[in-house]
Amino acid sequence: MTTAPRLVATSWTAIGDVTPRDARWVSPIPLAERLEILAEQGWYGVGFTQDDLAAIRADGGFADLRRRLDEAGIGHVEVEFLSDWWCDGTAGAASRETEELLLDAAAELGAAFVKVGTAFAAPIDDLTPLVAPLAALGDRAAARGQRVVLEPAVVAMVESVPRGSELVTRADRDNVGLLVDLWHVLRAGTTPEELVATVPAGQVWAVELTDADAEPCGPDLFTDTVDNRRYCGDGDIDIPAVVDALRALGFDGPWGVEILSTEHRALPFADGLRRARDTARRFAR
Repeated sequence: MTTAPRLVATSWTAIGDVTPRDARWVSPIPLAERLEILAEQGWYGVGFTQDDLAAIRADGGFADLRRRLDEAGIGHVEVEFLSDWWCDGTAGAASRETEELLLDAAAELGAAFVKVGTAFAAPIDDLTPLVAPLAALGDRAAARGQRVVLEPAVVAMVESVPRGSELVTRADRDNVGLLVDLWHVLRAGTTPEELVATVPAGQVWAVELTDADAEPCGPDLFTDTVDNRRYCGDGDIDIPAVVDALRALGFDGPWGVEILSTEHRALPFADGLRRARDTARRFAR
């Protein structure tokens, strides 16, 4: 008997016509409608941004959301996105406020982890300044019974999966793992063989399936990642080879589906989600 793959509609796949360029990352689609469509389509899990979570907390609260998720048959929840966790001053204070929101949400929703990353900036040569702050973040999350996954991003300070893996290894916390987004694997020039050679087995706790053209589209990589991702199989990423590498490292799902594109946002919400599901499920078995 064939088992359907466990697919997670990550926050950007399931938020509607909202982009990372917007001041607030809040879905314009009512929560009840979103959950009904996710349930009808058989999604295993869903993600929420920090701004979406703040809006949900103000209108019903996390206990109500957990009840709605249970009714929809959705057990896997992801919350994101924390940056500036290494900062002091105003940026650090804002990060701590977001951190508290995400940890509160993770606790009440039974989230699998909190996603974190680094600022949109040029890659840094020395990871040392981030090691102790990531370890401290892991300790604060552990005190709340939560896990953290770091997402390397080619448009950010920690630009590749091997470098992200190095940072996670150096932070050395049992509750801090790694997230692998296939778009960033392609754009950083990381090969499947390099993934297997540089990432310790068991360190990858989250994966985001997506696709992209071989060459970037638009004036910069940020535009490419926000507007021009492809549905799985519609681009040039060797998804089976990356999936095989990730399986060799011990990852077996659930599989996030991360579709950020003008094409996806232009479709009716249910149609976009259905296409994201149908194209990803071929690779997540």
